[in-house]
Amino acid sequence: MSDDTKFSRLANEVVSGGTQHEAPERASRSDTILGTLAWVGLFVFLWWKSPWWVVFVVGLAISIVLHEFGHFWTARKSGMKATQFFLGFGPRIWSFQRGETEYGVRAIPLGGFVKIIGMSNVDEVAPEDEARTYRQATYPRRMWVITAGSVMHLIIAFVLITAVYGFWGRVEEAGRVTIQGVSAGTPAADAGLQEGDIVLTIDGEPMNDADEFRTTLGATAPGATVTLEVERNGGVLTLPATLEQSPNTTETKGFLGVTSTSTERVEQSWGEALVEGPRDLATGVGQAVVGVAKVLNPVNVFGHLTGTNDDITSRPGTIVGATEISRDVGERDGWAGMLALLAAVNVSVGVFNMFPLLPLDGGHAAIATYERIREGRSRKRYFADVSKLMPVAAACLMLIGFMFMTGLYLDFAK
Repeated sequence: MSDDTKFSRLANEVVSGGTQHEAPERASRSDTILGTLAWVGLFVFLWWKSPWWVVFVVGLAISIVLHEFGHFWTARKSGMKATQFFLGFGPRIWSFQRGETEYGVRAIPLGGFVKIIGMSNVDEVAPEDEARTYRQATYPRRMWVITAGSVMHLIIAFVLITAVYGFWGRVEEAGRVTIQGVSAGTPAADAGLQEGDIVLTIDGEPMNDADEFRTTLGATAPGATVTLEVERNGGVLTLPATLEQSPNTTETKGFLGVTSTSTERVEQSWGEALVEGPRDLATGVGQAVVGVAKVLNPVNVFGHLTGTNDDITSRPGTIVGATEISRDVGERDGWAGMLALLAAVNVSVGVFNMFPLLPLDGGHAAIATYERIREGRSRKRYFADVSKLMPVAAACLMLIGFMFMTGLYLDFAK
């Protein structure tokens, strides 16, 4: 493949999104068979591991479709031409043409895309379609279209979190520490701790919240024996436990081997849900912005690889880790926990997608804003030369790839 061909493919498939073919390409028989097997195999595997994994991945797929629908709908309303709407990447396995748009599914179940013609100056567009390109639209319309995906994620999160609060209640501090899980072969298991135990004290010190509980354990030297007073089935037990060195850090920290919580769901009226839901959503957006900024720092990511960074908020995550978490959440908190987790994931994805990095939507928004600034008061359209940004796009892809591979390693190794 020549350098020019490689460049065109990067420009069309990554920066512009989708392919440039006006007519749908017929999926080959082998692509259809292999692609279908990939999708079916994925869901068979997920169901075998846990039905909650299926629920989580289906929720993600619906979120992806709605994200792309946000771009598609706003583009159509803005007079732009959208030629493709696909779930998945890679070879087609099934598609159909409706009007000027090809809809379908591709073989690799890792996202989706909408192809809007003329996303940048490197896109080749028929002269008669130039007026309907993204690049010829006004700045407000371009920003409306390019931010629609992330806005859709926030709308999804709002609907989910409000529904959870209205039907199941809001998670609030309960003033007591409950053991959610006990790992086998740990000091907790040896001491006889069980899921559902309520920790009343450690060495006579009352435990009122999970952070205090974890901090107390972490501050205790490995090898030390602590006495836990727990409530179980209405009775009180005294259980001694000898802590070990925490396997999750190189720092000297005591390790018991439990997961704990001090929160419970408190019933809410729908009026309260409509107030508390958006309030918590706004807090989540702020936390996601800070978290994404931390994760995008290669120094933080490298620290997780070497074991010098144990700040969970700066650890890159992947769908593998999120799916694993979904099983625990589903088994512990049912549909309420699962929908709340999907709301949180939608917030994180929506925020990450708007960071000014190509090929993310935020990168396109940054280009549109730069073009508007260059136009100034003259109102004469300025078109940024995206071909000059290919090294930047390549660097961004390398950074995202580094984060993804690191996240996969951490998800599997830790």
